[in-house]
Parts: sequence; structure tokens; C-alpha cells
Amino acid sequence: MKLNQQNLHGLAREVKLPAYNLGDTRQGIAHIGVGGFHRAHQAYYTDALMNTGEALDWAICGVGLRGEDQRARDDLKEQDYLFTLFELGDSDDTEVRVIGSIRDMMLAQDNAQALINKLADPAIRIVSLTITEGGYCIDDSNGEFMAHLPQIQHDLANPQSPKTVFGFLCAALAKRRGAGTDAFTVMSCDNLPHNGAVTRKALLAFASLLDANLCDWIDQNVSFPNAMVDRITPMTSTAHRLQLADKHGVDDAWPVVCEPFVQWVLEDKFVNGRPAWEKVGVQFTDDVSPYEEMKIKLLNGSHLALTYLGFLKGYRFVHETMNDPLFVRYMRAYMDLDVTPQLAPVPGIDLSEYKDTLVARFSNQAIADQLERVCSDGSSKFPKFTIPTINRLIADGRETKRAALVVAAWALYLKGVDENGDTYSIPDPRATFCQALVADDGLMTERLLAVEEIFGTAIPRSTAFVAAFEWCCESLREVGVTRTLQRILD
Repeated sequence: MKLNQQNLHGLAREVKLPAYNLGDTRQGIAHIGVGGFHRAHQAYYTDALMNTGEALDWAICGVGLRGEDQRARDDLKEQDYLFTLFELGDSDDTEVRVIGSIRDMMLAQDNAQALINKLADPAIRIVSLTITEGGYCIDDSNGEFMAHLPQIQHDLANPQSPKTVFGFLCAALAKRRGAGTDAFTVMSCDNLPHNGAVTRKALLAFASLLDANLCDWIDQNVSFPNAMVDRITPMTSTAHRLQLADKHGVDDAWPVVCEPFVQWVLEDKFVNGRPAWEKVGVQFTDDVSPYEEMKIKLLNGSHLALTYLGFLKGYRFVHETMNDPLFVRYMRAYMDLDVTPQLAPVPGIDLSEYKDTLVARFSNQAIADQLERVCSDGSSKFPKFTIPTINRLIADGRETKRAALVVAAWALYLKGVDENGDTYSIPDPRATFCQALVADDGLMTERLLAVEEIFGTAIPRSTAFVAAFEWCCESLREVGVTRTLQRILD
């Protein structure tokens, strides 16, 4: 049965439906970057709270700033903005739930001024973001905002017809300031360290170039809570859609597939109200730093440790790497020996249990999480998920070979050919630049590690790390992934 509001109560009995009247909702959140993760995480939590009869004035208006967002908007609009959350685990306790917390979606390309007006509406009290790690235009080598980028220069020259998130936020906040409307909270839900602080830095840097008075007003009136977000959400495949239709009779053009695990740790710093998400499992805290460092270095760092090696080996799903005992041993060694000694105590978390949970989550066969998804945007992920760990290992004079293997695997992955001779494309906005760095094996170390915005300055200066990196590259070329893992683990 086609998913839409008219057919809701004709769906199979096991499909859980919104417990609230969709017509009773009012939009209080605008979310920029509607993708699988937002729908499996923030939209899921908001829907859960609405199901208790609360927060009906916190429905979400999705926002798309890219041309490719039109397909998502069209699919959702055709379904009255409903979608199915298809939760898959290795047990039979799967959950199928229709989420109704997104009630509209606007595209910048349709009418930029209409979108600015929406963000300036007093009813919108939170603007949240999932714009990817690279979407904040921060140079990882020096932490500075990259004002020279063409899209940023466009928005500075054309403030009423912006293209970037910063242009739209500033245009809306300027309008709110002019109308005497309270500011909104800007809440990043992206997977990067200190995401709120990064968002604040980027927005204020942009605003300072646009209007110094507006910059001061934003600084004084807008809050940017940091958050740790976690739920493995693979790209929705045709197989997932067919599985949902065959097993549960739901014809959904864009369901979202996710694991059962979900976590959100959030700083309680909101300037214009917020939903009572704590009633549905969100953990509010004064300092999210220990949680985000744990998650980013252990989960995201381990993902990168597995993913490029797995792809080179010929695997295409995360669970395939976890079915290989060598990969599991390597992941545990990386987590236990390289990452854990760097972590501060995390309130309420047993790190040994957390690492066991990660092994179980990565081993989830049912969600079929694609290595391609985890491989994507490596040039943006490395500075956030792996380089801080390596820098600390270097500073402490510790063994770097396990961590160097992560970088070596990425370098060989960038060549676009796996051990079986199969070719593949590189899903990274900087793919052409990165592939040029590794084209010549003889110059690869010098060219790749010298890219300061990815690797910083300590790594190319560390003779121990450079030697470990070159050893790993040579081993991967000569004897392949399996034998290299055996050498390192033995």
C-alpha cells in the first residue's frame, strides 16, 4: 500500500503509526539537510515525543539547499511528508514505524526569499543542521573559516539570494533582528568534534564579513549547543525498499533504514525554547566533550580503520569486514591500545562495554551498511576522526603503525582499484585532487602527508610515523590486506 496520510490506517497491523493528529502539529524547527541520519535521529526523537501528546508545536520543516535535494522533497511531498523508519537488527525484533514529525520541505532553488521568510518566522525557534563534516567551510589545518570559497563570496555579494547555509542563516537573522523577533537556536547534528562551537565560529566569521552589527547581534542572541549524535544509518537501497514492501506491505519511495541503537547527548543551551526530548531518551548535559571524544575517536575512528582496508580487500559491506576475524582483532587493538588511553572518563559510560557494543553494532548483518557510505568524504573525515588520535600518539611517543595503516589504506584506496582488480569511483568532493596525490608511488608519501588541511604539521615531521606509513603502504602493495593485518597483529 502506498504510504500517504489517506492510507495510514490501512497499513499492516505491525506498522506503528503516529499517535497524534498530523493536522494538530505546528512547525517550530527548520532542519537544513534532510537525509537518512536526520530522519532516523532528530525526526525520530521528535516523533517519539509527539506520540506522548507533547511538542506538537515542534514539527519540522525540512530545508534543501542543493539541487539533488529535489528528489528527496518530491518523494516526501508525494507521501504527505510521511516516511517509514525501518529498524533492522540481527534479531527478529525489527520495528517498522511511520514518522510524521516532518510536515513540509522547502528548496532554496524554488524561492530563496520564501525560505528566508520561513526561517525568519517567529514560530521557528530552532534551526538544526546536518550539512556533512565538510559543509562548515572550516580549514582543518588552522581552524579558520574559508571565506575565499566561491559560494561564500557569492553570498557576501548577494545577501538576499544566498546559496549557502551561512547566507540563509544571516539573511533570516537580519530579518528577525529588524522585526524585533527573538533569535533562534542553531543546533548542529553533524558528526564532528565541538559541532556547536564550529557552527558558531563559521557563522560569526561569515557575518563579520557581511555586517559587523549583525555579527554582534548574533554573538549576543544566538546559541549553538554542542551535541554527540549516534545511529548507524546506511543509504537506503532498492533492496531495503523491496524488503519493506514484501515483509510489511509498505510502498515507501524513501524509507530510512537504521540500527536499533540510538543516542543523543546534547548541551542544554537554547535561547528560544526546545522540545522536552529528555522524556524520550535524549541526555542533556552541561559538557558534551567527553561523550563526543569517545564516540568520534572510537566509533568513527574505528569505522575508518575498517572501511578502506575492507574495500581494498574486496568487501562492500561493514558486516563483511566484521565476519573476518582479522579485521575484528585489528579494530579491537586500535581501540584498546591506541584510542582508549587518550580518553578522559565519560560519565555513566563503561568504555569496555561501549567497545563491545561497537563490535556488535558493526557486525549487524541486517542493515547491510555500505562501506561506500563510510568511505565517502575521506578528506573531510580524516582530520576529525583519525588525525587527532595520531597526533596524540606522536606526542606521547607511542607506537603508530596501527594508526598509520588507516592512512595507508586510504592512500591505496584512492587509486580506485581493489585487490581483485575491480575498479570503483571515489565518493569525495575532492576526489580528483586526492587521487593526484597518490598517482606516483615514489612521491606519494611526500605529496599526501604534506596536505596540511588534512594531516596538519606534526604528522609529516614525525620520522616514526612516516616510516610506519611507508612500511604499511609497501606491505599492502606486496602482500595485500590479510597478510599486512597478520604482520601488524603478530
